[in-house]
Amino acid sequence: MNLNKATLMGNLTHDPMVKTAAGQKVATFSIATNAVWRDAKSKALKKSVEFHPVTAWGHLADIVEKYIRKGDRLYVEGRLSNHKWEDRNKQHHERTEVVANQLIMLGSARKGAKPEAVTAETATA
Repeated sequence: MNLNKATLMGNLTHDPMVKTAAGQKVATFSIATNAVWRDAKSKALKKSVEFHPVTAWGHLADIVEKYIRKGDRLYVEGRLSNHKWEDRNKQHHERTEVVANQLIMLGSARKGAKPEAVTAETATA
């Protein structure tokens, strides 16, 4: 048996972009995660930030479009998807993204926002 699972918890870096592709709605957004550690030599506190592209399809994209905004804190589960292509200038590009199948809204700067879990399965109900 094989497993392709990605789990992220972080903040949206920009409002989601939503469009229609292959006859269904697709939302794309990016989540920032951070790490903090102490440098072994200097004992200084170090920080790093990673940015993760995320795609949500179908009714999950509807939920993202309606409720999620820049700065919101999210928990996302999904699978990794790798894409390779060559542009008009013959340059090769690669991109790895998380295709979301579960989303939990952990909080928002907007008043009244409450944590809510949405999965691809429950989003279609």
